Amino acid sequence: MENKQLIISVTKKDLEVQHFMAGGKGGQNQNKRMTGIRIIHKDSGAVAECREERSQKQNQATALKRLSEHPKFKLWVTRVYYELMDGETLDEKVDKELQPKNIKVEGKNEQGKWVEI
Repeated sequence: MENKQLIISVTKKDLEVQHFMAGGKGGQNQNKRMTGIRIIHKDSGAVAECREERSQKQNQATALKRLSEHPKFKLWVTRVYYELMDGETLDEKVDKELQPKNIKVEGKNEQGKWVEI
């Protein structure tokens, strides 16, 4: 199994979720319930929506998937990633941090106190 590290996080506060009455499947359900979902990512301006399903939950899951595939959202992720990584790849950043000058090795002395070795 490949180890993955969370670098960028998107939470509910980063999104605006709008519900609306949707045409499509569902007969009278579409006229009574707000099953359509529109999700706006505030920072990137990416907008995704879904109204195909009868269920609001299913439409929300599809809209989130579409948002993650939206070109504006992908561009935002790339920009944020490079700002965090200072233009370096993750491997380059790890190699830089693991240089001997950045590593401190400690051990206990005879009195039981931790000291740099």
